[in-house]
Amino acid sequence: MGGVPCLSPADTALLDRDQITCLVADDHPAVVEAVSDVLTEHGILVAAKARDGEDALEGIEALKPAIALLDVRMPRLDGIEVARRAARSTPETAVILYTAFGDRALLTEALDAGARGFVLKEAPLAEVVRAVELVAAGKTYVDPVLAGVLSSGAGSEKLVNLTQREREVLRLLADGLANEEIGKRLFISAETVRTHIRKAMAKLDADTRTEAVATALRQSLIS
Repeated sequence: MGGVPCLSPADTALLDRDQITCLVADDHPAVVEAVSDVLTEHGILVAAKARDGEDALEGIEALKPAIALLDVRMPRLDGIEVARRAARSTPETAVILYTAFGDRALLTEALDAGARGFVLKEAPLAEVVRAVELVAAGKTYVDPVLAGVLSSGAGSEKLVNLTQREREVLRLLADGLANEEIGKRLFISAETVRTHIRKAMAKLDADTRTEAVATALRQSLIS
């Protein structure tokens, strides 16, 4: 695993069952360390740390922590896709997303992917601890600000639910890549790329691919 395992699978089997185990993943090392320190101070065992989505998923599947606290925006796999895959492979691990984004479409997609909690990065670290404890107890935690976004429909004019692949294609479009180049990056055909673009344009009510990229950026669907 490319992340930093703090425990081996054998170690986790010997833990006190009452102790909460947690994997922390964020592409900013300072965030990982700050969050891990405050969790440890409150008696929560940080079983592993990761800096991208693939390492996070690998750690979840190997260690099966009670909680996986994941940044939404990570390299290789984003937090929502990790949540989706973990829900299938390791349902005993509950995912909490740690996000700087309050877009309703993103939150709705995360819920559909199986996320059990949302914490804003601007929230005090004590809220992270509270979220981990509540979700580990079988509850759902949503930051009050994000709860308002979900209930009011604020944050986007239209509820947009782009797939993981559609977001990847739009991100690469935003980087200036042509269909053929995007296809090579994602190991799909140029025609498949065009299909994803058409579907994303329809969902975003965009007349051109440039407008689709601009709308997705404005609504924080891509970054």
